[in-house]
Amino acid sequence: MRIADFILKDIELILGEWEAFARSIWPGAATDPLTLRDHARDILRATALDMKSAQTSTEQSAKAKGEGTAAKHSERVDGASDVHAAGRVRSGFDLLGMVAEYRALRASVIRLWRESSPNPDVRDIDDLTRFNESIDQSLTEAIRSYTQVVDRSREMFLAILGHDLRGPLNSISMSAQLLGTMEVANPEARSVTSVISKSSAAMAGMISDLLDFTGSRLGVAMPLTVTTISLKKVCDEVIAEIQAAHPDRTIQFLMADASMVEGDANRLRQVIANLLGNAVQHGIPTKSIDLSLVCADGDLVLTVHNAGKPIPEASLATIFNPMVRGTSTEAPGTRQPGSIGLGLYIAQEIVIAHNGSIKVESTEDAGTTFTIRLPLPRAGGIKSNAKDVAADPVQPK
Repeated sequence: MRIADFILKDIELILGEWEAFARSIWPGAATDPLTLRDHARDILRATALDMKSAQTSTEQSAKAKGEGTAAKHSERVDGASDVHAAGRVRSGFDLLGMVAEYRALRASVIRLWRESSPNPDVRDIDDLTRFNESIDQSLTEAIRSYTQVVDRSREMFLAILGHDLRGPLNSISMSAQLLGTMEVANPEARSVTSVISKSSAAMAGMISDLLDFTGSRLGVAMPLTVTTISLKKVCDEVIAEIQAAHPDRTIQFLMADASMVEGDANRLRQVIANLLGNAVQHGIPTKSIDLSLVCADGDLVLTVHNAGKPIPEASLATIFNPMVRGTSTEAPGTRQPGSIGLGLYIAQEIVIAHNGSIKVESTEDAGTTFTIRLPLPRAGGIKSNAKDVAADPVQPK
């Protein structure tokens, strides 16, 4: 008897071994057989039918490389494993436990088939190859589905955590502000109040970054309050803030054209502050930081340039990825206090939400330049997705 026929004929025997193994590694209290066998029957049937379906050498090669499926039965292998992986996440299985199930299933089928004393067949080697390919395909899909469910759950947890942290943080911040307005004779008490205020502001920034990150990963549109704004005004305010904190640094601002754009002033302020902050942190202190605004090809082009150690070429492709370590802008030990490694990712999300683009170039000779392109005001521009639009979107701090 060939392997596919054996699977379909003695599926209950195989499921019995699957159930026993699942029970042996089950997290927590024992559960019922139906849960232990979760979609195992569907996986086995889809595997057997996939093995019995026609498959060309090209389809087999593509399937072995994970580049495609061979037939509708192969697609059912993916579907059964997708649902099974999601069920195992809900049951508390870790990834290694789920992988162990497939390893045990593979071993059980081959052992039980051999113990059934099948008549030798010249196609047995090909059948074993098809069986292993199908199990590998099923396992790959299960891992993909498992990690996707876990990632989404983690991001949802972070979103809830960030939201719930805002309440107590607001209480701390408001208390610090109240203390700051009171007559306090003790200089140390005034100093402590200042530390609380600054720490609360840093925490608020991190929580905002966390909420922006989880929102974007969960498919929530970046909230924008859109009006026609002067990007020059936004740049002037950010430069004033940066130079107040770093009076020894020189920032040169060149504006060659009009600076009006349709956008969210506070969000764009966040982008410019992030880029200038990175330039201050990683640029050569004795060299100026150059910020420019020019019009080109129907866009307003903003650039931030600093001299200094270039970003490694290998890191340029991933520099806008969330929480990437090892780049010159987010390297361990040099990352800005109060940052969780999301600054450039969120900056990119904000620019994209404005129908713009952002890129970076960095070399030893030319230094590092971030370039943002934003569309100039035109009919049918960016639509606000905020509930209320402020009359004056730029509020000086």
